[in-house]
Amino acid sequence: MRLTRHTDYAIRVLLYLGAQPEKVCSISEIARAYGISQNHLMKVAHNLGKAGYIEGVRGRSGGVRLAKPADQINVGDVVRRTEEGFELVECGTCVIAPACGLTGALDEALAAFMAVLDRYTLADLLNKRSKLMRLFEIQLAS
Repeated sequence: MRLTRHTDYAIRVLLYLGAQPEKVCSISEIARAYGISQNHLMKVAHNLGKAGYIEGVRGRSGGVRLAKPADQINVGDVVRRTEEGFELVECGTCVIAPACGLTGALDEALAAFMAVLDRYTLADLLNKRSKLMRLFEIQLAS
């Protein structure tokens, strides 16, 4: 399975904010830290806000931050909310679909994939927080 860029960026935003939960971060800062498009991150951040994962802070020092603790953000839930579809192949128009065992095997594989992601929270992904922070600082300084 391959996740969309939107999901990839959503998890990156959450990792960045989770690595420094005491800080309000701007979208431009996050975009610079990863070397990715600020415009695309705006859409990602908007969707993360609608889903309740992040919240906006208004004002001169405004930006975004996690809306809840990292240990309450389930990775599987984030993927389900950011991916548009989970069909691994298009079986609907295939003439052998009613007799093919591939559909069942792929459904089982997808369920196993999601079950693994369901075992992790954002906090679990942040187990090397100090190393992440150093890498972000290096990227922002360049």
